[in-house]
Amino acid sequence: MIKKIGVIGAGQMGAGIAHVAALSGFEVIMSDISMDRANTGLTLISKNMERQVKKEVITGAEKDAALARIKTTTKFKDFGDCDLVVEAATETLDLKLKILGEVCKELSEKAILTTNTSSISITRLGAATDRPEKFMGMHFMNPVPLMKLVELIPGIATDQKTFDMVQSVAKKMGKTPTTSKDFPGFLANRILMPMINEAIFALYEGVGSVEAIDTTMKLGTNQPMGPLTLADFIGLDTCLAIMQVLYNGFSDSKYRPCPLLIKYVEAGWLGRKSGKGFYDYSGDAPIPTR
Repeated sequence: MIKKIGVIGAGQMGAGIAHVAALSGFEVIMSDISMDRANTGLTLISKNMERQVKKEVITGAEKDAALARIKTTTKFKDFGDCDLVVEAATETLDLKLKILGEVCKELSEKAILTTNTSSISITRLGAATDRPEKFMGMHFMNPVPLMKLVELIPGIATDQKTFDMVQSVAKKMGKTPTTSKDFPGFLANRILMPMINEAIFALYEGVGSVEAIDTTMKLGTNQPMGPLTLADFIGLDTCLAIMQVLYNGFSDSKYRPCPLLIKYVEAGWLGRKSGKGFYDYSGDAPIPTR
């Protein structure tokens, strides 16, 4: 039975996962490379829960109880009594392999280990652990407290008991789980990212402006935000990393990252988190940068 969940990474995704886990009644320990970063994640959780209180999604008492269930740390040895661990570090293969190798040394034999990767091979990551049968993908959508979907991705070695337990945790968190086979991009990003990349190609080739592209897709296909706005929200570095996984994984030119996306990332224009991407966020309202 899953009672305590460890979350590796206190950024936007890690904090979101810790948020929903604590509200669902799980004890949570959230780690990052420094206590400042871990506690910044905890502050973000508190602010987001307060927003939920104001919207009457949760009560003040539920917020206080959930926050009391979350502890922060910088040490993987504090994950020793966790039943389930979710790795939510930056979408970089080498970093994830390093983290998974280190955390395995501190976990109990019964602990299940999962990754929030949005595109990297689950089988490859699992092979780097001491428990590939107890390892799988648990891909949350951003922002985690609002988005209902969790993609569940078993690797080739994942056993059925592990899958069933992770699925039950996702449901207890109030999420709707779907299952994807372990191929590059899984389901969500295999479909979403080529659309975003094609929107960037349309901008790159001068087919339309930033505003024209986003307005066309919002009003023409009833999407809540245009693909370039969404790319900025996700982070252009993350978009590029996923496109590179698709391109390398399938060796198919249709997944070639747009050169303009590469240039924006090289410039440090990563979207909302850096203050500039396809829009400039320094003023009261976002202004297209191209």
